[in-house]
Amino acid sequence: MKLNNMKLTGLCAGIFLTFASFGTYAGESHIAQAIKDAEAAANATEGKIIAEHAETAKTHAKVADEHLDAGIKSLNDAIESGKLRHADLAKKAAEEAVTHLKAAQ
Repeated sequence: MKLNNMKLTGLCAGIFLTFASFGTYAGESHIAQAIKDAEAAANATEGKIIAEHAETAKTHAKVADEHLDAGIKSLNDAIESGKLRHADLAKKAAEEAVTHLKAAQ
């Protein structure tokens, strides 16, 4: 079973992102934090405070979006590998998808 460069690169990136996302579980999810900061921006009355909370909310929303994109890519990899009957690769890709989707919550 040979992996072409694209699959190997994707696999390495997925592994890296998996380990990088472990820090996400220590605190609130990115979506929850984005909502909290967006609500703080909506409830603030001073422009500077509104902008600060909105920027923080945007940062968390972008991280969540990146994890969703990575999760979708991992799901596509799982589908492709599964159709080719590469169960080990499909399972690993599905596990990576779970990690990213949980990190995006």
